[in-house]
Amino acid sequence: FAFGVLPYIIVMACISAILWYWGVLPFIVNVISKACQKLFNIGGPVGLGAAANIFVGQVEAPLLIRPYVSKLSKKELLILMTAGMATVAGSVMVALITILESSFGDENLIQHFITASVLSVPAAIMYANIMIPSSEVTNFDGNSVPKVYDSSMDAITRGTRDGLDICLNVGAILIAFIALVSLFNSLLGILGGWIGISDLSLQLILGYIFFPIVWLMGVPLSETLASAELLGLKTALNEFVAYGALANLETGVLSDRSKLITLYALCGFANFSSVGILVSGISAMAPERKNDLIKVSVKALIGATLASCMTGLVIGIF
Repeated sequence: FAFGVLPYIIVMACISAILWYWGVLPFIVNVISKACQKLFNIGGPVGLGAAANIFVGQVEAPLLIRPYVSKLSKKELLILMTAGMATVAGSVMVALITILESSFGDENLIQHFITASVLSVPAAIMYANIMIPSSEVTNFDGNSVPKVYDSSMDAITRGTRDGLDICLNVGAILIAFIALVSLFNSLLGILGGWIGISDLSLQLILGYIFFPIVWLMGVPLSETLASAELLGLKTALNEFVAYGALANLETGVLSDRSKLITLYALCGFANFSSVGILVSGISAMAPERKNDLIKVSVKALIGATLASCMTGLVIGIF
């Protein structure tokens, strides 16, 4: 995994930085941002920050609107966090595709991941609006898409450095969390033996919590628990562990349709570690808003999870 998957993150982070400097990504992001502003009556900064999550990371997107973070209302902070956790950055998509390609065969996985992230942005804004109804709008003072890099070489070097940071963080978190879950499941296995439940695990517990949501997404009842366990695994750990488990499922556990619905529902950074990453990352840009970020963080996690599930529902309909 370290040498076959993680290097893709570095390469894609570098390519994304170059495309941002050349104006390709800012153009696409600005179009999506304008659409979100019109549809949901949100301001330019939060619209840009939300839309940028489709291509850049959940901490990198707020950096694009750094001067405005301190001015955002609680609802706008919630939108920023929810959109960040409901999407998957372009630099991570290729790594996830590498994990899944053996299981999904000829499926156009890059198309599915981009579609899932695009659909999740309006869904995230919608859930944030439901959780904190407000008409407060923060708008730009000048240009809508700020300059990030000074030259192509600056984009290459900084993009590579950012990709390496993401790569090391993902690798370290995976090592720690997989070990902790393995230890926790061993303890649950002992407890399960005492109470007569041989397969008791964290995945099983979270699977029953997510069971009704996954069933409402359109997964058949006989396959719901298997899909729900994966969604629970992603929430407790992260999407890399969940997609790895999806790729290693035994043949016949999930139908092709259910696997695709699950793929969309898992597409996002909505997990407990991301809450900490977002709170610490955004509060570093605006320390005075740290308490507000903490207050909306749980709502952001719930909203992002539901937004990802809504993309699963939409793809199940089609």
